[in-house]
Amino acid sequence: MFKLKRVLLAVSVLLVALVVVVFVLENRQPVPLTLLGWSGPPLPIAVIAVGALLTGMLMGPLLGWFVGRVMRTSRRTPV
Repeated sequence: MFKLKRVLLAVSVLLVALVVVVFVLENRQPVPLTLLGWSGPPLPIAVIAVGALLTGMLMGPLLGWFVGRVMRTSRRTPV
């Protein structure tokens, strides 16, 4: 059973990696990004999308940690 889980995990990781590679190869045309009047250099769409994904993957756990910490400290404080 353990070997089956390991094989399924390896296959799913390889499948996700393949999808990411195909996405990057299909979205190489450069586009400029304009945000609040600031215009960045033209970058491939894949770079912008992967950057947004990684930013979200970092911000989610950080915000969860911060909210959990605030909630723990508010429970300890006597009123």
